[in-house]
Amino acid sequence: MAINITDHASKQIQNMMKEESDGAYLRFGVKGGGCSGLSYSLGFEYEINEELDTTKEINGIPVVLNNQDIPIIEGTTIDFKQNMMGGGFSIDNPNAIVSCGCGSSFRTKDKAGAPGDC
Repeated sequence: MAINITDHASKQIQNMMKEESDGAYLRFGVKGGGCSGLSYSLGFEYEINEELDTTKEINGIPVVLNNQDIPIIEGTTIDFKQNMMGGGFSIDNPNAIVSCGCGSSFRTKDKAGAPGDC
């Protein structure tokens, strides 16, 4: 599978999904933008395009990925980290060769993208 979701992140996502309508998928992917060229997209999705998307269940979570994003996010791990200031998801992408100082955008060797504003 293209991505991994840690147990801690899975629990957080499952809790969030309880507040969503039935039939929700977790959509993870990338979009153009940010100072390094690409940024991550993580949210809930209710409609899937069977020609463009791949669906898998990971740790009990229905996940949808755009087929074009899979080479960019292959091997990525999604985690959830809690600290004194709160918590949030962290993304470790082994394909990212450059990350933005703000931490929200990245570049890969094959998909450098066009840098934009942070």
